[in-house]
Amino acid sequence: MSKRRRDEYTPIAEAMSLINNKVNLIGLVLQTGFPKKSKGTDFFCLVKIIDESYPNGGLSVNIFTETMDKLPVVLSHGGDIILLSQVVLRKHVAGCFGVLESWLWTHALNIFIANFDGICKILRVWEIRKDEWMLLVWDGTDTPPVAINSKLEDEMDNPLPLESVPVCLPRDILCNLPRLGTVLSVTLDCGNEKLGVNVLGTDRWVKFDNLRCQLHASLWNASLLPITRFCYVRDEDHIVLLRMREHKERSKSKWGWMPLSSLPWPTHVTVTDHPDVPFVSLMRALANPRVVGKFHCVVRVVASFPWSVEEYRSPSGIYRIRLTLEDPTARIHAYLYAEDAEHFFGGYPSFDVLKRKRNLLLGISESDGDSEMNETSRNPPWIICCLFSYPIDENDVWGSRNFRIFATILVG
Repeated sequence: MSKRRRDEYTPIAEAMSLINNKVNLIGLVLQTGFPKKSKGTDFFCLVKIIDESYPNGGLSVNIFTETMDKLPVVLSHGGDIILLSQVVLRKHVAGCFGVLESWLWTHALNIFIANFDGICKILRVWEIRKDEWMLLVWDGTDTPPVAINSKLEDEMDNPLPLESVPVCLPRDILCNLPRLGTVLSVTLDCGNEKLGVNVLGTDRWVKFDNLRCQLHASLWNASLLPITRFCYVRDEDHIVLLRMREHKERSKSKWGWMPLSSLPWPTHVTVTDHPDVPFVSLMRALANPRVVGKFHCVVRVVASFPWSVEEYRSPSGIYRIRLTLEDPTARIHAYLYAEDAEHFFGGYPSFDVLKRKRNLLLGISESDGDSEMNETSRNPPWIICCLFSYPIDENDVWGSRNFRIFATILVG
């Protein structure tokens, strides 16, 4: 750095002792916060920077501007340098922080942050309703299966949702999502943070800090908090390269389309016939370009409607059951009907046998006995089944598309 630059900018370590004085700083950006509206009329965001004199921890600086569009936005893949003028350093309970009203970005080449956990790719920044935003993020891995805590008898009036948020993905968005690995929905739980969420770039790898992960109806989702921070990560980062390599290798393997937590092999269900039907994830089946298709899937059955085996057949004796299936990529409804259900259950067994088969399918343990009327924690096993997709309304083939289980026998 030239003598002029050293005279003009104060090293962070030196600036930390200049409390309540104005200093000029230059630093590498570690993180940026989401733009917010202050309690007054202006806007602000937090930027954390480091330099050679202060490489650990970083200095947090709040930047205030009259309008949100004047706030800094990281537009590169990380490693940005920011020039900060007239920063006032103040004491804080956790150390020092800076306040300023002037800034300038430059871009540093070949500098990036690595070795972070929580790295994911932003697939979509979606305004689901006016001023309500949602992110779709992905890192190529599967979220782990979780226990199902819903009451079986609630499935008619309060069915398990197919999405972790109260909105269904439009087909044009769904068809552009990855077919393997969990796509996580990230909603906002941070007040006026929604004003700045659209600064996030799509198709970008990013590292989030303090992102809350939670369960809703036994589905994973996440939310942004007021303390959430982020920084972009280069495509060349070793974690990104590892995730992409693993995803590529998995997608090339026939068995790679099975959920990782189902290995070494699912139990209880065997598929007959149709050995040529490909193994796919539920997301790949949903995004299939043809409305009619046949698929092998490895899934868990998380709900059944009707829940009582005495109601599995109509008064005329025909099976008609709706099952809720899930894997790490999606949750869908699939029907067991007529001869396919007869094949599945091995004919028309007694209600006691049918109940045992249902309990096996839904993960109701023998120790629960007849506790299906109570709210119990269930862990359904992974099963293999054949799915057939078809429309029921030729005038709206995609809107009326259903899935049906066929050529599958429940054993055990």
